[in-house]
Amino acid sequence: MSGHGFHVHGPHEHELEHAQQGSHGGDHGGHGGMINQIAMFTAIIATVGAIFGYMGGATQANAGLYKNNAAIKKTEASNQWNYFQSKSTKQSLAEMARDLAADDKKARYQDKVDRYEKEKSDIKAVADKLEAEATQWELQSDQQMHEHHRWAQSTTVLQICIAMAAIALLTKKKWLEYAMFVAGGLGIMVGALAALHI
Repeated sequence: MSGHGFHVHGPHEHELEHAQQGSHGGDHGGHGGMINQIAMFTAIIATVGAIFGYMGGATQANAGLYKNNAAIKKTEASNQWNYFQSKSTKQSLAEMARDLAADDKKARYQDKVDRYEKEKSDIKAVADKLEAEATQWELQSDQQMHEHHRWAQSTTVLQICIAMAAIALLTKKKWLEYAMFVAGGLGIMVGALAALHI
């Protein structure tokens, strides 16, 4: 309250003035500078952590999608191999019929044997291609899961960093502030490894 030039400060006004003096040079080595520094660092780390968390989720989703694509290709390849097997069976029956047939009918069965052999060759080429595609999808899925683990590790370290910042603010311990900076740097470094696919 003020009246006739007399002003009484409330406790919150005193704290605001104290914080303002600390930020303007009145408390260079004190806690005001430390509080501002930790607050700014925490905001940056939280933002980076949110981005890393998103990337971790995206790579996990991609890994699942790629694994699904691999399963589809494996099923298609399996269908082709079943088709190949049925042609092999028909070819074996045609070969047996050829061997048991009269000489004038052997040529007709030999044509069937030759046709089944060609069809088997074409089917095998398709099956091999599908198996190669399945393997490629599997590799991509494994790579995405590796990246997901890197993003998750990074996000975890950044969350620990934020927790250390809170403890540093409460305890005013300078060593905790340094540990917070180290943890933040480590988390960003692990995130960089994920971004570089390492």
